[in-house]
Amino acid sequence: MTIGVGEGTDFTPVELLLAALGGCTGADVDFITSKRAEPDDFTVHVTADKIRDETGGNRLTNLAIQLLAAFPEGPAGDAAREMLPRAARMSHDRLCTVSRTVELGTPVDTHISPSPPGSPADESAPSPSPTR
Repeated sequence: MTIGVGEGTDFTPVELLLAALGGCTGADVDFITSKRAEPDDFTVHVTADKIRDETGGNRLTNLAIQLLAAFPEGPAGDAAREMLPRAARMSHDRLCTVSRTVELGTPVDTHISPSPPGSPADESAPSPSPTR
């Protein structure tokens, strides 16, 4: 997968984060509600505001996941519609690893590692000295 910086058709890292949030929640909710009835339509919208905070760092605020689901008429569709709010809460409260990680906050450790021999990143590195 190619990741872009906002030019062209490649996804930006922020777009991938929003897609992961929506995809995780959507998959959870779809799995739970589809046991009752397959949706006629199921759409997930994820929005956020990108800001520069008081420390000068970029981050997202106002993360929101909107679920738009339409189920068929009848008892099975009624059961799926009734389950929809509970499924969304279950995803938020315990199932969706992505949204729970973002919401609870997890430190990120960034470090530099040498490239494996023969990898494209290794081509510009000097050859290691032979060892005995």
